[in-house]
Amino acid sequence: MKKIIFRKLLLDCLTFFLLALFGISTIIWVFQAVNFLDIMIEDGRNYSVYFNYTLLNFPKIISRILPFALFFSFSYTFIKYETNNELIIFWNHGINKISIINFFFWVSIIIMLIQILLLSIIVPKSQEVARSHLRSSDIDFFEGLIKPKKFNDTIKGLTVYAEDKNIDGEFKNIYIKKNSSDNGFQITFAKKGVFEFKGNKKILVLYDGKTLNNNSGNITNFDFSKSDFGLSNMESHLVTHQKIKEQKTITLLNCLQTFFNIKDINIVNCEKSNSRETYKELFKRLVSPFYLPVLTLISLLLILTSKENIKYIKNKFITFFIGFGIIIISESSLGYINNNVINNISIAILPIFLIIMTYFVFIYRLGLFNRKFHD
Repeated sequence: MKKIIFRKLLLDCLTFFLLALFGISTIIWVFQAVNFLDIMIEDGRNYSVYFNYTLLNFPKIISRILPFALFFSFSYTFIKYETNNELIIFWNHGINKISIINFFFWVSIIIMLIQILLLSIIVPKSQEVARSHLRSSDIDFFEGLIKPKKFNDTIKGLTVYAEDKNIDGEFKNIYIKKNSSDNGFQITFAKKGVFEFKGNKKILVLYDGKTLNNNSGNITNFDFSKSDFGLSNMESHLVTHQKIKEQKTITLLNCLQTFFNIKDINIVNCEKSNSRETYKELFKRLVSPFYLPVLTLISLLLILTSKENIKYIKNKFITFFIGFGIIIISESSLGYINNNVINNISIAILPIFLIIMTYFVFIYRLGLFNRKFHD
C-alpha cells in the first residue's frame, strides 16, 4: 500500500512538473521566436535558418524555467493533497513525514543530475549548433531586407537604399555602397532592381545604372545595362563566432589550468581576460543545479502543517516567499563570481549549506532530535 501511495504522489508531482515546464517554456519560446523572426529578416537570413536557430534555443529555455516549474508544481501538488485530505490518508497508513521528505529529496537529486546534464552538455551543444547554422548559411538578400526610403546597413560594409517599390516587386532608384577591406569603396546607382533566382539563390538584378570604384584613391566608373548583385560572401552584424556559453564543459575546466598558471592552453576564449565569464559559466552549469534539492525541501515545508492549523495560510505564504527568495539567490549569486578563489568557494558551498540547514529544520520540527536523545 505504501508503494502505491508513494507512486501516486510522485506521478502527480512529475505530471504537473512536466506540464508546467514544457507549457511555460513553449510560451516563452513562441515569444522569442517572434522576436528572432524580426532579427533574422533584418539580418537577411532565410526561414530554414530561422526555424533551426529558434528550435535549438528550446533546451536553453527549459533549463532556465526548470527551477520555477519544479518549486511551483511540487508546492501546488502538496497543497492540493492537503486540501483534499489525502495527506491524512498517508498518515493513517503509517507513512511518516520524514519518509516523504527523504523520498522527494532523492527525487530532487535525480532532477538535479538531469539539470547538470542539460546545462553541461545539451544546452552548450545546441547553442553551438545554432551558431554554426548562422556561420554556414549564406545571407539571403530578399525583399524584406530593402525597405523603400530607408537606409539599411544590416550587412557588414554595405549600405542599401531604394526610393520606391511597385506592386510587381520592382525597386526604383537603388543606391548601394559597398566598403572594401583596403579602405576603398564601391558605389552603385541603378534605375531599377528586381529579385531573381539564379540556381537556388536569390540575387538582386540591377538595370540601367552606373558603378563608381574608389581603390586607394584610384577612381574608376562604368555604366551597365544589367548587373547581378549577390551577398554570398558577405557577413551580417549577428555574432557568429563561438561564445563561452557554447563551449564544452570539459574545455572550460581545462581553461582553469591557464587561469591558475598551471599550463598554457591554446583554446578560443581561454584567455585570462575571460576568466570571470568562464567561472560564471561553470558555476551556472555545475553549481546552480544544487539549488533544486533546496527548492524541493522548501516546498515540502507545506506538509508539516495541516489545513486545520490556524497558521496554515501564513505558512503557505512564508513557504512561497522563501522559495522565490532561493530562486533569486541562485540567479543573483552568479553576479558575485569573480577571480577571488575564497569568494567563489563560498558561493559554491552556499546551496549545500542551505540543503543541510533546511533538512535540520525538518528534523527539529518533527521532533526527531528529542526522540533520538530520549532513545
